[in-house]
Amino acid sequence: MNTVFMHCRPGFEGEVCSEIAEHAARLNVSGYAKAKTSAACAEFVCTEAGGAERLMRSLRFAELIFPRQWARGGFVDLPETDRISVILEHMADFPVCGSLWLEIVDTNDGKELSNFCKKFEAHLRKALIKAGKLVEEDAHKPRLLLTFKSGREVFLGLAESDNCAMWPMGIPRLKFPREAPSRSTLKLEEAWHHFIPRDQWDERLHSDMTGVDLGAAPGGWTWQLVNRGMIVTAIDNGPMAESLMDTGLVQHLMADGFTFKPKQPVDWMVCDIVEKPARNAAMLEEWIGEGHCREAVVNLKLPMKQRYAEVRRLLDRIADGFKARGIQVEIGCKQLYHDREEVTCHLRRIDVKKPKSR
Repeated sequence: MNTVFMHCRPGFEGEVCSEIAEHAARLNVSGYAKAKTSAACAEFVCTEAGGAERLMRSLRFAELIFPRQWARGGFVDLPETDRISVILEHMADFPVCGSLWLEIVDTNDGKELSNFCKKFEAHLRKALIKAGKLVEEDAHKPRLLLTFKSGREVFLGLAESDNCAMWPMGIPRLKFPREAPSRSTLKLEEAWHHFIPRDQWDERLHSDMTGVDLGAAPGGWTWQLVNRGMIVTAIDNGPMAESLMDTGLVQHLMADGFTFKPKQPVDWMVCDIVEKPARNAAMLEEWIGEGHCREAVVNLKLPMKQRYAEVRRLLDRIADGFKARGIQVEIGCKQLYHDREEVTCHLRRIDVKKPKSR
């Protein structure tokens, strides 16, 4: 129970190791991070008793940038038959759990195990309930997470149900809306799921709001705003989808996204412009800092090397800028499932009045 196992996007194992090692050092949790390239997972092996639990309880999973999911526990070798008995044996000291998730790593080899997990889960769930180790859907009890590396090896772990990913493996099951003009629309939808509690959507994403989409064409992110009933100003020199223009809710301006500023403050600014991350970060700080918008979602494209260090540097610079301005801003950052070589930032200014409704 003294290893923290983390899922991630393949190719970002090093960023997960850098991030968790930095937090562990700050919290004086001794141990070391390790990962194999393109394994879609990483580990932090604690070298002190109870280190993994202390590390996880001291951090909020939602505030981590590169891990998609995490659990504390250890690896268990499984026989070809009677795997359930071995799992129950290793769970002798586990607490009663309130939910069960069977997971795989996000690689081609991992995906080949998905059918096995679907079949195995029903039998395991029944055995866990019978053994008194699982009480269905009790959010106050820890979640039992089993990550299968193969049919013969599993990571048997725990996480607090309110301090881990919202979906198994951190992968949301979002359906691409056929009306949206591009698949990038799922990036913004996932961002809202991650950064905004679902019970606040009607308050913070409603039809009396206004928004600006910088670098909008063909309109994947604009579609999400329009789908919530907002009036949107779409900024791009490229063409917008006719279906969006036909809604009557979109004004398309052919202008530079980095120089455009709204005449009146808006509720939302969103931006998925492919540009150097420092330039996008500076633009984000200006929009929030100058009061051009109340909330924003902006993607930062990542460099080839030192990606975690660069993201951390930019986030610290943004926070320092707001501190110098004397304003309060909530800052979130996550590499979402629908992101690729980028991270998604969400900022919310909390010390200003909301823009006037239309």
